[in-house]
Amino acid sequence: MFSASFPSLLDNEHILEISQTSIAPEQKFSTAGASQRALINKLCLDAFLCMLAEEFSVTPKVYPNNAALASIWEFVNGTAISFGSTRLVLIPTLAMDSDELRVPQEWVDIPEWVGDYYLAVQVNPDESWVRVYGYTNHQNIKTKSVYNSNDRTYSLETEDLIQDLNVLWLTIQYYPEVTRAFVSELPPLPQAQAENLLQRLGADVKFPRLEIPFQLWGALLEHGGWRQRLYELRQGLTQQTSVLQWLTDGVSNFATQLGWSTRQFIVAPTGMRSRNTSTIGLSRQLLIAGDTYELRIFSKGNAEELVWLFELRSFNSEGLIPEGFKLRLLTEDLQSFTNNEDAATAPVELLYVEVMLESGEGIVWEVEPTPENYEREILRF
Repeated sequence: MFSASFPSLLDNEHILEISQTSIAPEQKFSTAGASQRALINKLCLDAFLCMLAEEFSVTPKVYPNNAALASIWEFVNGTAISFGSTRLVLIPTLAMDSDELRVPQEWVDIPEWVGDYYLAVQVNPDESWVRVYGYTNHQNIKTKSVYNSNDRTYSLETEDLIQDLNVLWLTIQYYPEVTRAFVSELPPLPQAQAENLLQRLGADVKFPRLEIPFQLWGALLEHGGWRQRLYELRQGLTQQTSVLQWLTDGVSNFATQLGWSTRQFIVAPTGMRSRNTSTIGLSRQLLIAGDTYELRIFSKGNAEELVWLFELRSFNSEGLIPEGFKLRLLTEDLQSFTNNEDAATAPVELLYVEVMLESGEGIVWEVEPTPENYEREILRF
């Protein structure tokens, strides 16, 4: 994971430079506080990515992906990065006299967001540096910290943090430990309730994360499609996940960041006298266990007929889908339905699911094994 030698991080104070090329996020945010939160998280993230590349020749992955960061920073402080099976959660602050690590509950109690280690980071934009003043693991946060119900954070005193960051790198590589405490799954959120919450929180609510019970808020945020929609509502943006609009006007900027593009596909005949036909559909490359696959979406016949095909193929024209792979479609609130899944019981050319959708209906796709940088998204037809 890391190089054999472990150079010290700049100095014993663990100070990292903010690159001159680091810029503020391009996305818009609904409040000045959210804009500032996004800025310090972006500066912190850039400094860490640069350090890991230069010191350890490591290129970590941003969780869940770069395109999703704005929809996280709109509501919550913190950024997660992963390398191998280890996830770090960076918690930045502008306070220069901070005597604690204060972690938003979302990073501790949303199962899919949980990290292994949490790093307390001071950010000084004026002098272009960030400083790590300690770290701890998830288990310590759950068992030793103080929960603050007023702002839904877990706080741990600086004296309870490990301050030598080099210990972290050594632990990860040579002395793996149990880092995570048990976290209960959040209860399912019905679609009608989610839509009501989106409309309520998408309006002029100053602190949406404190407006509703945490179990509801956590379930809303854990669903990447709902979180993105809430972000859009708070910016006054039109929905950016309309498949028909992508096919007509081109793929949105957000969808492009996720890897979607339009492509022309040759559709095989379905009858004895039928001929091959071409159609415009959507394509997204997926990296799974080091190999590249392609997820295709196109209408069967006319788009007005509302019958759509989802196909998973190897990106290599001669490649096959390995045994054990699955392609699955779910409703917007993650419910199964009849014939919603195709599984490879042996190596096959493709997996496909055919589905009839009503105008405006949303669908969520999943692939097993999980692709890199995957997060649930709602595609609306």
